[in-house]
Amino acid sequence: MQKRVMNFAVIGGGHGGQALAAYLAYLGHNVNLYNRTIEKVEKISEQGFIDMEGSISGRGYINLVTDDIEKAIKGAHIIMVTVPANAHRHIASFIAPYISDDQYIVLNPGRTGGALEFFNIIKCNYPEKNPCIVEAQTLLFACRIVEEGKVAIHSKKNCVKIAALPAVRTREFIDIIYHVIPEFVQTYSVLDTSFNNVGAILHPIPTVLNCGRIEGTNGGFLHYIEGITPSVAKIMMEADCERMKVAEALGAKPVSLMEWLGYTYNAYGKTVCQAIQKVKGYMGIKAPDTLNTRYIFEDVPHSLVPIADMGRYLGIETTTINSIIHMASIIHGKDYHKIGRKVEDMGLEGLDAEEIMDYVVNGQITKEVVA
Repeated sequence: MQKRVMNFAVIGGGHGGQALAAYLAYLGHNVNLYNRTIEKVEKISEQGFIDMEGSISGRGYINLVTDDIEKAIKGAHIIMVTVPANAHRHIASFIAPYISDDQYIVLNPGRTGGALEFFNIIKCNYPEKNPCIVEAQTLLFACRIVEEGKVAIHSKKNCVKIAALPAVRTREFIDIIYHVIPEFVQTYSVLDTSFNNVGAILHPIPTVLNCGRIEGTNGGFLHYIEGITPSVAKIMMEADCERMKVAEALGAKPVSLMEWLGYTYNAYGKTVCQAIQKVKGYMGIKAPDTLNTRYIFEDVPHSLVPIADMGRYLGIETTTINSIIHMASIIHGKDYHKIGRKVEDMGLEGLDAEEIMDYVVNGQITKEVVA
């Protein structure tokens, strides 16, 4: 059976955006690439393609490269959002006037609460619209741009959990995307993708705890392989336990970092350090060369803060996570607790855990209210 050629819009021309655009085009689909600053993708526009090297090698011919969001998403079956999470609010407001209810908007990834915030912004501005927002737990690739128009794919994950908001629409999206990205696997709701966001543990914690090493060597070491020492791993595991307690209180099925490394990379060990040493895709990924990195300015306010704020909302202590947020705030001179993604930003203020679950599954609150 001939596979259906689909129209994709990829929003964001960074590492993940170029990798995803190249891969989808390489598979034979029509891809429009949007970037806010056209100068940063000008070479791609001129040559008309993006090359991939590494675990996937090939060339993807791009249909359109543009800084016009309306042109980028017009006629797209699926809109792949690959911008940092701190740009989600802007992109949600930006695309809201142009989206239609038959399009799927996929956050790659949503970090923590991304789909909920994205949906909330669109509905607040355009209440008549009912978009299907899909949240991926993580990016499909471990990748880095080599140069503009060329991206290195270090590895492709075996499994990426996804869920739609509302969850009753996840199956229909899986049926559409399966022949393109079979690694997308259905999970119960966006509470699972959001609060099983292991990037919240893997990215900011080693960065903050290696801050002196990063400043001293300009990131001249491997972020995962060398930066996650036994002591760093102990702190990561404590934060991971706090994350899982919040997920469990919401009714989500918590997945530990160790479990995630196993089913995502076939990496197993008695400790996190042992398991991480077996992730081949981590071998070439260096630590940030500066502390002005998205591992802090994205992952702290949009991964750790919403976990901590949901913990506060549900009465669960997140002492270790709060400590990392506090240290990151000192490093950057910003109050990440204040500016990060909160329960109210996700449109969940005033709902209890059962009502939140009803909302993410059905798109509405179905629990009977007793007078």
